[in-house]
Amino acid sequence: MPGFPARVCDASHRLTGRVGNYQMTKTMRAIVGSMLLACMTLAPTAANAQMLQCAPFARMFSGIQLFGAAASWWNQSVGKYLRGDTPAVGAVLVFKAIGSMRSGHVATVTQVVSDRVIKITHANWSIINGRRGQVERDVTVVDASPNNDWSKVKVWFAPIGKVGNTAYPVNGFIYKDGSKSTAAAVQAVQG
Repeated sequence: MPGFPARVCDASHRLTGRVGNYQMTKTMRAIVGSMLLACMTLAPTAANAQMLQCAPFARMFSGIQLFGAAASWWNQSVGKYLRGDTPAVGAVLVFKAIGSMRSGHVATVTQVVSDRVIKITHANWSIINGRRGQVERDVTVVDASPNNDWSKVKVWFAPIGKVGNTAYPVNGFIYKDGSKSTAAAVQAVQG
């Protein structure tokens, strides 16, 4: 403002807010720039921390094409896949929905060790390095059912380094090769 004393100019700028807006704009740009830089720095870490759910992982790992909550796989498999209570390599073990697992759980059998012990590969069971959503390969599952029918199982739990104490109720096994007859599937499973 030409011809006005400095005090009047400062007062004018305070009234119009020109100097303050310019300063605020610079500050906001610095803050936004810092936030973008921080996001770009953390982005690879966030991508690596992706959490895997059990159902999409079991579908990919086993090849059994069922969708939705893990506990719903048992009923969805009717007419598409054979089901039973005898473990077989490649079969998906379906856990029932209970209070602590409202969506149930699914895991793929990777080895039959004995009539009461199998190995499974699954995702999102144990807390590993402080987080869930990771894959555990070839972990032990023990038949804990009183009738030896695989209706309840105990599962390896990484934080304690052994099979846990909880016996989880399961529906049974869904077999990948749904094109076989029931008799042929039973024969293949029993060897």
